[in-house]
Formats: sequence, C-alpha cells, structure tokens
Amino acid sequence: MLKKILEKHVSSAYKQKIYSNLFWSMSGKIVNLLGSLFVGILVTRYLGPEQFGLMNYVISYVMLFQILASFGLDSIEIREEARNRQEYNKYIGTAFYLKLALGAVVFILCISMSVFLEADRFTTYMVAMYALSMIANSFNVIRNYFMAIVDNEYVVKSEMARVVIGALIKIVLIIFDADLAWFIAATAFDTLLVAGGYVMSYIKKTGSPGAWFFDKKTAVFLLKESFPLMLTSAAVIIYQRIDQVMIGQMLDNNSVGIFSVAVRIVDIIIYIPFILSDTLTPVLVSAKEKSYEEYCIKAQRFINISFWSTFLVALIISMLSKWILLLLFGSQYIDATTVLAILAFKSVTVALSSSAGKMLIIEGVQKWAILRDITGCIICVSLNFLLLPRYGIVAAACIAIISNLAAGYLSDAFIPAYRHIFVRQTKVFCGGWKDLVFLFKSK
Repeated sequence: MLKKILEKHVSSAYKQKIYSNLFWSMSGKIVNLLGSLFVGILVTRYLGPEQFGLMNYVISYVMLFQILASFGLDSIEIREEARNRQEYNKYIGTAFYLKLALGAVVFILCISMSVFLEADRFTTYMVAMYALSMIANSFNVIRNYFMAIVDNEYVVKSEMARVVIGALIKIVLIIFDADLAWFIAATAFDTLLVAGGYVMSYIKKTGSPGAWFFDKKTAVFLLKESFPLMLTSAAVIIYQRIDQVMIGQMLDNNSVGIFSVAVRIVDIIIYIPFILSDTLTPVLVSAKEKSYEEYCIKAQRFINISFWSTFLVALIISMLSKWILLLLFGSQYIDATTVLAILAFKSVTVALSSSAGKMLIIEGVQKWAILRDITGCIICVSLNFLLLPRYGIVAAACIAIISNLAAGYLSDAFIPAYRHIFVRQTKVFCGGWKDLVFLFKSK
C-alpha cells in the first residue's frame, strides 16, 4: 500500500528516499521507545508513585509553557524548507533565533508563575531545572531541516545516541541511590544531548551553523503563519497535559504517578500516527502540487492506515492492561489498570486528529484549527474540574478521549473549511480498514 501511496508523480530516486526515510523513522522510533521504556520502567519502579507523580507534574507544568517557546514554528519551517530548498540557511537561522529569544522569555515567565503558584519551593526549583530544556529545544530547527529534505538518518542517529547516553546516566543514578532532583536534571540534560547530536549531524551532512542568518521579513512571515498553529498547539498541550497538573492540584502526587504510568504506555502507541505523519507529509505536499485528485486519494489512504493500525495496537494494550502493568511496573502501580484500559483508545482519537492536522497545514487552512482545539481544551478543563474530585483518575482517562474526539473529529463537521476533512475522517469507519489489510497483503 505504501507503494501505491507513492506510485504516481514521484520519481524512482525520490521513492527510494521516502522508503529509506520511513525505515529510519520507524527503526529510530522503535529503538528510542524501547530504550526509553526500559529505563523508564527502572526509574518508575525506583521512584514509586509519589515521587514519580511529582516528576511528571513538573514535566507537565513546563510543557504548558513550552508551546509558547516553540510558537508553532516547526510545521511551518518544514513546509517552507521543503518548498524552498536553496534558502534553508535563511529559514533555519530565522527560526532558530526566534526560538532562542522566545525560549528565554518563556523560561522567565515559567519560573515566575511557579514562584507565585507553588507553596512548595522544592517544586519550584525542579520546575526551574527542567525549564532549561526550553532553550535547548531551539536546536530542533535542525531536526526540522532534515525532515524537510526527507533525510531522517541523521536525526535518528542523534536521538539514538541521546537515548543510550541518557539511559546510562539514569541507571548510574539508580545504582548510587540518587534523589528525585537528579532524575529531573538528567531528563533536562537529555535535550542538551540531542541538541549536540543535531549540531554534529548538521555539520557532517550540510555545513556550519555559522551560515545561518536572521531575516526580518522571513521572521514576520514565519510568526504570522505559525501564530494560528501556536494557539492551536497551546490548546492541544493544555488538554493533553492539564489533566496531570489538575490531578496534582486537586488530588495528590500519588494519583499523578498512577495516571502517568498509563499515559507513558499510551504515549508509545501515539508514536504510530506521528511517525506516519512526519514521514509522509513531504509526499502529500508533492502530490498536491501536481494533482489534487491524487493528493485526495493518498490522503484518504494515509488516514485509514494511521487510524486502523493504531486501533489494533490500542485494543491489544487495553485487553492486556493488568498484565502489562504487573510485568513492567509492579504491583505498586496496579491501580492504573482501569485507567490504562480506557486511556489506550486515546491514541486512536489522536491518530484521527493528527492525520487531519497535517492536511490542514498542507492545504493552508490551518488558521481555523484553533476553533477545534479550543473546543477540546474547554471540554477537557471543564469536565476535569467537575468530575475529577468525585470520580478520580478514571474520569480523567475518559475525559481525555472525549476531548480529543471532540477537538480532532467532531468539531470539523461544524467548521465549513474543514468539512471535507471531516468526510475523509468519517470514511475511515466505512471500510477504511481495508487499506490496512491490503498493506499487509502487499508485503
């Protein structure tokens, strides 16, 4: 089926590049996920629900601010660099300096808010430590460049190195019986590791970052184009991460720890649609520029495969939730069984939403995306506020699915510019599984 997706309007050399890119994306994500899962299991068991909950509370809190630092620039940078291959120094440099400046400002804002909101100074110190990663994330512009030229090999190698070195550091911390602060510091250090890997890969493959330059006109263009995506991403981050922050504020760190274990497993499933989205976006862009009809066919197949492959994995995880938790995290996290069984299907709604989200960018209609995500944000926050104190983390799991479904699918029916995408999404349920079957048969 992937061959059918790529068969028209794409040269043989470019097809080979796409397949190579897909191979590196898949293998890299698998290695990274397995490595992260292995070390994550050790760290989760070592810290226990209470400390693990606090660690995830800190990470979720910082993530609420991270989107302001990235400003939704990633997708726009990839799109523009794919269209303007000869001007990459201008786009990379402009995006980098924008992210660096935004990261510094948001870092100060993040710490200031924590000082104001948190009575526990230790939590504020941990927030400050982890928030440093926002500045290091400026180097993600290099990752975006490699994504734009359909060359994931160097990105994957950098991320693999980060996983291996980061894993060794955390294992050493466990051996020496380190406290929570060291693990949060090590998690923040991971971003520095991957940033260093990106820089070295860029120097080896392309040239010196010294050639990057800031262009004011391009900066205005990027900010204007990315602003709707920033608002959208902010809404997404809120309804993806606010539940853990609200659990920490309204319940306790132990509940955050239990809920976060389920989230960690589900995050692995969510990589499936993201891998497909990141890898096939350049293909869809190329198809649209040459034939809208061919683009529509490939887009439908893309949604179908993304949705149903994720659904199959989610179903297996849900059915085996108890045994997965006992095997991986031990009996101290067994209370997460019901949460995991429910939350596994959040990945399916994410698959439906993320595939549509890529099409919004490709078709240049992303300015209305904020409406769908504000819908999800309002539903998530309001339902958690009403139901979380009474029904606990099981309610939070159900709300995560409801808010994702409302934002990424149902709302498209009410936005005129997105109704054709809503139709594509709905077709997933009307025989869309056949594309997945044909994909396996074609192997």
